[in-house]
Amino acid sequence: MHYAPLNLSDKIALFFTKGMRFFADTFFKKRYGHRAVVLETVAGVPGMVAGMWNHLISLRIMQLGYGPKIRTLLAEAENERMHLMTFIAVAQPNAFERMLVLIAQAIFWNFFFLIYVFFPRTAHRIVGYFEEEAVYSYTEYLKEIDEGRTPNIPAPKIAMDYWNLSPNATLRDVVIAVRADEAKHRDVNHEYACEYDRSI
Repeated sequence: MHYAPLNLSDKIALFFTKGMRFFADTFFKKRYGHRAVVLETVAGVPGMVAGMWNHLISLRIMQLGYGPKIRTLLAEAENERMHLMTFIAVAQPNAFERMLVLIAQAIFWNFFFLIYVFFPRTAHRIVGYFEEEAVYSYTEYLKEIDEGRTPNIPAPKIAMDYWNLSPNATLRDVVIAVRADEAKHRDVNHEYACEYDRSI
């Protein structure tokens, strides 16, 4: 489901996301497992940043009410971390890709922190659009598996344990589970962005 941009903030968020998509498509092309390793590293940042910032807001203003949002955002970050751990087992990134992960995380953490502090609505919309692209990418990954261009290897144990998959689960089952997670994150973050509109 695509959220149509309604204002400048949405358009900026979508433009930024498409720029990141162009980079990923150019660099990784059809190497979806390796793409997932790098992008899930970045995807694990927003929930942690937003959860931490909402936690600090609650402490500063000494008010309840932030707990559910904090827990949701931190759970999202943990979920994305497990995506990363899973695809490390699948793709086994090389030294260059591991270095790229470190660089991408360092840059994106600081960038997203500033965006979230000053423009939280835009930040949530960016994540919503990121997750839209993630759903699309994992759908393409499934297509590669279904059409035989990517081997449908057995699911790694970490994935079977985390998603309670059957002992004979395959990579296809893992990708479906991850895609469902990303769709949930998409909806949650678009809703958080919309809440700012309703509070005006």
